[in-house]
Amino acid sequence: MSTCTTASRQLDEPLSGTAATARTWLLIEQPGPWGAKALTSSHLDPALGRALEAAAQDTGVRIALIRRPGRHADCGSPSERHVYAAHTTPGGVWLHSAMTRDPGRLLDLDFTALGAGDPRSFDDVLQGRPHTGDPLALVCTNGKRDRCCALLGRPLAAELAASGVGGIWEVTHLGGHRFSPTVLVLPYGYAYGRTDAHAVEEVLQGVRDGRIVTEGCRGNSAWERPGQAAELAVRASSGEQAADVLTVIRTDGTAPRWEVTVAHSDGRLWRVVVARGASLPPRPESCGSALGSPARMDVVAVRQLEQTVVAVAC
Repeated sequence: MSTCTTASRQLDEPLSGTAATARTWLLIEQPGPWGAKALTSSHLDPALGRALEAAAQDTGVRIALIRRPGRHADCGSPSERHVYAAHTTPGGVWLHSAMTRDPGRLLDLDFTALGAGDPRSFDDVLQGRPHTGDPLALVCTNGKRDRCCALLGRPLAAELAASGVGGIWEVTHLGGHRFSPTVLVLPYGYAYGRTDAHAVEEVLQGVRDGRIVTEGCRGNSAWERPGQAAELAVRASSGEQAADVLTVIRTDGTAPRWEVTVAHSDGRLWRVVVARGASLPPRPESCGSALGSPARMDVVAVRQLEQTVVAVAC
């Protein structure tokens, strides 16, 4: 059976620069079935889902539903549910967790502040606290959006959970169905595609060690897509593995060509030229869709600059 994932893999479509963009992720536990637009087509009150979508718009916050791996009986809403918020911008990375019996309280959050990296409203409204458990691995499994997410994502989530890996959740949507199974790892916010259980375990161990595994990486969700590709290119050229040390500080130009400046916390700077190309020959971007030529981020040049960022004493 031909799928969008099969075509993308056979054509060796590049993964770099394809991650969903979000500075902050807000994750709400919602068991049971999900529709294609899960915030308004699940057992979460659709009026609440619409209000949350409106509250998060243009704030840098992306909302998704999560559930434990396994069978998803039509069992209604939980009496208590997990809620997570994670900010992924390097230098300000955090992951907080909470439990709530009333998901309507989420409307009291300061979404603008959350998007800017301030967790105080999350902690005040939901009695949240810094997450001290395993890093989170979110596996996209929403077959109502694309069958590849169900066919490939659900078995991966189940295998990871059955093998005792902590922090595994199914998630409604990470974008890029044709790269299934897709995974987002928090707190650092790096997304992965065409992955398997062993690769996810390696990525999670890297997070525990403060390292970023770049094999199969789609990019850091904190950056727009040219920045995602540029940061991964700097990691490849410099051999840098440490998490939370590279920041996209400037992007010059407009599509289809950008010059992206990437800074290291030690003061080094790189200039990366990124060009938007078209993936050829045409292929389906999702199962059942017409053939198209998805945009790709091609790194043209990586150059380390002589100047460095100088810390200024206050």
